[in-house]
Order: sequence, then C-alpha cells, then structure tokens
Amino acid sequence: MSAVIGIDVGGSTTKIVGYTDGGKLISVLKVEAADPLTSAYGALGKFINENNLTLPEVKQIILTGVGSSLFKKEVYGIPTSKVDEFEAIGLGGLALSGKKEGLIVSMGTGTAFVRAGKDGIRHIGGSGVGGGTVLGLCSKLCGATSFKTVVEMAAGGSLQRVDLNIGDISKGIIPTLSADTTASNFGKMEDGASHNDLALGILNMAFQTIGMMAVFACRNDSVKDVVLTGTLTLVPCAKKVFNALHKMHGVNFIIPQNAIYATATGAALSYLYKNGTKNDGK
Repeated sequence: MSAVIGIDVGGSTTKIVGYTDGGKLISVLKVEAADPLTSAYGALGKFINENNLTLPEVKQIILTGVGSSLFKKEVYGIPTSKVDEFEAIGLGGLALSGKKEGLIVSMGTGTAFVRAGKDGIRHIGGSGVGGGTVLGLCSKLCGATSFKTVVEMAAGGSLQRVDLNIGDISKGIIPTLSADTTASNFGKMEDGASHNDLALGILNMAFQTIGMMAVFACRNDSVKDVVLTGTLTLVPCAKKVFNALHKMHGVNFIIPQNAIYATATGAALSYLYKNGTKNDGK
C-alpha cells in the first residue's frame, strides 16, 4: 500500500490524515507535545506504526498549519511539500461536508473564515476569538488549565446567572428575537455565579461571536452553508448555540464527521487532487 499523509502542525497539537494514493481514507490521528517539531515527528511515527506502514510506503507528506514553517527539509527522508493553510481549510471543509461551496470556519486557537467553492478558495478574514480565548479566560476566571477541564466545568454551569437575555430587560414581544436571546454576554453576573457558570458563559460567548461573524459574512454572499471545523467543534454546547443561530438567521451550520481533522484532510487532498485522484474526503 502506498500512502499520502496530510499533517496539520499546530503550536503543540498535530493532526494527521492518511489516504491511499487511490484516495481511500486510512485513518486519522492527533498527538500533543511541547513543541511543533516534536509533535509532528511523534505523530507521524505513531501513525506509521499504528497502521502497519513502512517509511518507503509513504509516497508523500504534505504539511500545513502555523508550525509547518519550522520544517526545512524532508521528513524522515520522505518527499515532503507544503500547502497554504487556508487552501487546506477550504478543501478539507468542502470534502468532509460534501458541499460544493460554503463558508469554512476553522475554530482553533483563533478563528479563520474561508470562502470555498467553484470560484476558488479565499481567506475572507479572521478573529482572535477562539480556543485560546476560552482557555485563557477560564484559566484566570475559573482556575481551569486544560480544555478538558473547561468542558467538564461548563457541563455543570448555567447561563442564567451570567448572561443578560432579552427577557431580562423587555417584557414586550420582539418579533425577530426570542426571550432567551443573549442581550449581553456576562451582562448579568450574579454574585452566586459559580466557576461552572463562568466556564459555560465563556464558551457561549466564543461560539456566539464566531457564529455571528459567519452570519454577517453570509449576508454579503449567496452561500448559506457554514462548515464548522477545528477542535472547538467537539464541545457539546457548540451545537446548541449554532442551532439557535440557524433558527434566528437561516444560516446552515454544519459540523461534519472528523471536523477537527479538516485542515489535515485538505492538505492530503491538495496532493491527491493535483495528481488526478477523485475523492470525497471521507
């Protein structure tokens, strides 16, 4: 078997997606380490071992992500190339969602917005609000030093003691806004608000901010499909927030299978597409 491997090298997390050179998915893998080089080399070694591959069977490695610039030579002597991260985000998002065009939102440490479709792939902007924001605020406000802890705390939280809703400030009926629509994130902050409440409030604020930026982007475009990718898609409360935004604004928020591997998927597919392999990414 000959394999093509896409590697998304983050600051401390590396995601790998492997395909046969015929376009069949082999497997996906995520590894965390103290630095990008250690993370990427460790992830590749683990991937090769777990899938019973040998180095000669790896036909091509395609790197992307913020840490890819650290690689100055071939990895383990295997032919190695790089692809622009925004191109990888666009290709991966479309392939995993099965859409021909859409707004691909990559929710990582920060958030990138990529328009992808028949007219090409274009980075239209980004936001500093992302997983880094969540973890930084939770570290100071809730004492949570890992994302796993943040998610666990948020599961026991309530927004009623943190956020100010439309129903809190208006008893009248507003046709376009339900009573539970957020009027102000952290606009209530009751004295009895717990760390769990704060963790949920921070996640809710991040998702609402990202979601509304996507809604505004879609209003200047014909596309109504927003494909959500990145590690934040794993947070349970994400679907609830994006479903609420869908009902309010008519934008379709899609979290595809393997959404956290979208960028690595796009890296691998960039090579397969250029070499004539048809593939749906799944």
